[in-house]
Amino acid sequence: MMVKKLHLRAIFFVALFCFATFGMTNAQPTPMLAKPVVDQRVELLSLVFRLAGNPEYNMEMFSLYVERIKKHFEAHKDHPLIRYINTDLKENGVMFDAVMQMALNITPPPQMEPIVPFTDKIPEARWGKEKATEFLKLLNQFYVDADCATFFEANQDLYEVAVKRFLVVYDELDLDWYKRFYGTQPKGHFSIVIGLGNGGANYGVKRITPEGEEIVYAVMGTWTVDPEGMPIYQKDGYLPTMIHEFNHSFVNHLVEQYQDDLKPACEQLFVPVAEQMSRQAYPSWLFMTNESVVRAAVIKYMIDHNFDPQSITQETITQIDRGFLWTKELVEELERYDQKRDTYPTLESYMPPLAAFFEKVASNVDHLTAEIDKRRPKIIEIKPFANGDQQVDPTIKKIEFIFDQPLTGEGYSINTGEKGMEAFPEVSDIAFSEDKQTLILMVALKPGKDYEMVFTGRSFRSKTGYSMNPYPVSFRTKK
Repeated sequence: MMVKKLHLRAIFFVALFCFATFGMTNAQPTPMLAKPVVDQRVELLSLVFRLAGNPEYNMEMFSLYVERIKKHFEAHKDHPLIRYINTDLKENGVMFDAVMQMALNITPPPQMEPIVPFTDKIPEARWGKEKATEFLKLLNQFYVDADCATFFEANQDLYEVAVKRFLVVYDELDLDWYKRFYGTQPKGHFSIVIGLGNGGANYGVKRITPEGEEIVYAVMGTWTVDPEGMPIYQKDGYLPTMIHEFNHSFVNHLVEQYQDDLKPACEQLFVPVAEQMSRQAYPSWLFMTNESVVRAAVIKYMIDHNFDPQSITQETITQIDRGFLWTKELVEELERYDQKRDTYPTLESYMPPLAAFFEKVASNVDHLTAEIDKRRPKIIEIKPFANGDQQVDPTIKKIEFIFDQPLTGEGYSINTGEKGMEAFPEVSDIAFSEDKQTLILMVALKPGKDYEMVFTGRSFRSKTGYSMNPYPVSFRTKK
């Protein structure tokens, strides 16, 4: 059945976070995990990098709160702090998790100071001691100039609601699993921080207190709201993310410690997926390797907690689809580690075999990529013309795109090409055939005109969950 009166100039589907439905266990929080909090340091750092224009801090899922931020702080977008971020920090890559590293390595306002003296690696290497020190001086100035205390006081109601609603997720996390799986006893405790201004972004942060205590943070974004616009946290979406972020605090330092062993193979693995990784803010083999192990560990958590097999399979495919082509094999490798704990009591002790695993995968990556590509849906025919045709009849009203297999039929993702909106066809209706194997566009074409569009895998997925590779379509109509 065709969709009626759908007027589109371009069709976009933005997938922020997409998780499978997970089976749950009734885990009880241990004393190591305090109840979730909203932390003014996280909110403050998030909003100043929002003012600086960082895309990762400019999501607007929690629009009620974002509007309050804009109303209070818009007049301060030219503050020396914001200028400093744009002129001195961004060039060093201070963005994403580096921002949260700073937030959780300083004391709470109103007078913010380093918890541990800044060095070239504290709060994080991308800052550097000199720039971190200057930033903190300007941040304290901004806190006063922008009257941040009034803003935080005015939003206390939102913070309290968020904390209360997050408890449904908090109650499900099994922290004891981390000790069992990684084989190390945390030196301190875990902390969940709810980032109301962080949108769909989540971060794992670890810091050491002056007393040597280790604090592992999962900074959780807020990307869902109820009909009244207030934040709501569902187990299906937020628990996997929380599991993921806590994993980072056990994995990242091991990958860095063993990077000489991992680098040759993982650099080789990075090459074919570099573009896909960069789109996810993983610009190097090191980031990719951290994420590979963390994502496989999430699936291991699911297996150990008896999540339903369909959810485990779907999560595995999701990670493969995001470019971590070796996820299934890596989960199997983590299972082997877990079966040999007498020999390998900790994941750290298993890092040499893990490096050997990546070497084996790297030697076989072309075959692995080819096997996965076989499962991806592909457009095999366009009617009534061929892709690239230079003599298309401009009176055509219907274009059919036939895939090699049925799709899920859940949405459309067609982007503009290099020539932009000017070359995108005027689309009035769009729908799938009943068998979900043909996409039908109703169009109005003009004579003597170049057209192009790009089908993407954001929505076009096989029924098993694999997305299509980007597929450009171009043609020209007759005069």
